[in-house]
Amino acid sequence: MTPNAASASSAPSRRSFLASTAVVTAAVAGGMPLLSACGGSDSGSRDGTTSGKAAEKLLPTYVASTVAQPDIPSKNGSAAGFTGKVELAALAASVPDKLGTGAPFKIMSPFWGTPPKAGCAYYKGLDAAAGTKITWQNQDGNTYGQKLGAVLASSSIPDMVVVPGWELVGKIANAVTAKFMDLGPYLAGDKVKKYPNLAAIPSDAWRMGIFGGALRGIPMPSAPASSIVPYYRKDIFDKKGYEVPKSAAEFLSWAKEATSAKAKVWACGDMSWSSGGIFGVRPSGSLGWNIGDDGKLTYRIEDPAYLEALEWTRKLFDAGVVHPDDRARSGDPSQRFTSGQILVFNSDTSAWYVKTAEQAQSNPEFIIEGMDIFGADGGDPKLWAAQPAGIWSLIRKGASKTTVENALAAADFSAAPYGTKERMLVDYGIEGTHYTVKDGVPVKNDLGNSEVTNTWGMLSAPAPYYAHPDFPDIARKQVEWQQRMGAFMKKTSTYGMNIVEPTRYANLSSQFEQLELDYVRGNRKMSEVQAAISTWKSSGGDKLRDWYKQLIDQNGSGN
Repeated sequence: MTPNAASASSAPSRRSFLASTAVVTAAVAGGMPLLSACGGSDSGSRDGTTSGKAAEKLLPTYVASTVAQPDIPSKNGSAAGFTGKVELAALAASVPDKLGTGAPFKIMSPFWGTPPKAGCAYYKGLDAAAGTKITWQNQDGNTYGQKLGAVLASSSIPDMVVVPGWELVGKIANAVTAKFMDLGPYLAGDKVKKYPNLAAIPSDAWRMGIFGGALRGIPMPSAPASSIVPYYRKDIFDKKGYEVPKSAAEFLSWAKEATSAKAKVWACGDMSWSSGGIFGVRPSGSLGWNIGDDGKLTYRIEDPAYLEALEWTRKLFDAGVVHPDDRARSGDPSQRFTSGQILVFNSDTSAWYVKTAEQAQSNPEFIIEGMDIFGADGGDPKLWAAQPAGIWSLIRKGASKTTVENALAAADFSAAPYGTKERMLVDYGIEGTHYTVKDGVPVKNDLGNSEVTNTWGMLSAPAPYYAHPDFPDIARKQVEWQQRMGAFMKKTSTYGMNIVEPTRYANLSSQFEQLELDYVRGNRKMSEVQAAISTWKSSGGDKLRDWYKQLIDQNGSGN
């Protein structure tokens, strides 16, 4: 019951990865954390984290939804999968009575594409069903951080604001604690049972919603298992007789064979996103810290795998197997993929469905498959778990009780599980207006594709799942791929912790994103990357290590 456009349940994964090359370090006041800050006391300190017993006291009681059971249960950190058709006429309501009272409030959220117009049929239909009256202030997702920073620095903040984890830079993290309210009085413990769909959000995801010692963020849960897939054109592989590579060396060898600039066919796009998984590089940001088998705490750029991944990616560029537009970072790699200009590209799991549905009529021979991530030497990969949530909706401090309750009603509606009337409305809109049913499968029309997009779905979400009634086999492939990759998944020492770093370290790693882009394209030397790592250590990295060590000692390891 996910939309015919990108899967709502997997959207967070996509956007979280788009930010993975950015420095997602939160800048807040202070230097080395006080014990209370690391321990989770709501003492006013805004750096550190809250975990263990301190966090347990803040969390909502977990009450699993029983509306629909997945055909493929979650395993190895994967999303769940629904591969059967749903009897649309028999859909149940997850919350029989409207929780909203119709009081107006405003929401600011990132949006990719052209947002629906105010007062459109989709907005009216959702408001009527949820008992809400929302004014949407949709902002360009590509420049959302700039707008978010300006709004949080002002005295006029919308009632509810969506904050993606990758925008927690500069002074934004500080503002999250300073400008948004503690939702504990409404959601902690059994209080959440008033909002059954919010109660069904896994506790690990809620734990990520703790900022500054208080539960402030309503999370959008995401699957910890890898969501970045190296996709390949199976139809072309089969036609050409190509074997799917199973090592870094095999991939380079195949790429040289498959590339023909004269025929305007290149093996791949920029493989930086997949090279991290192939070589076992830890994520950026706080997840990049880990205590190894030798007992030493290191950051991702100190691991030899980091340089090895960069070197391999550069070999692809040097060999001329990467499309020129990927070198120039222009255009859309997915369009080059569907047109056959490149045979492999990286994207999140949602692209599996999106590209299948997009090409179904115009290019029926098109087959997209996910390549299993291989270890660099051809052995098992070493993959790292993603955080269980990375996007939050927050309510401004000072909001009235009526506003808070209506905002929570909207979030509860948006978090409705698969197999409910609410989920159907969020994902497809109104039957006859936004979609029609063909052979038991809802299909959006043009109005549905323009109005039923990533607005309501950004407020919250149920536990991760995949379901595509029009292409059920894709849902199965998505889940099974995650389960296979999840079997090799490890957690870093900071897994499951929403960590806010002190201000003085906020820009410590900011140079690496551009440095990596330049190096793999042949514009910088390896010696320059190594020098940057040394500078990182001497200019604060070693001190930040001490800060993290103290934090982990006090809160325990995430793995």
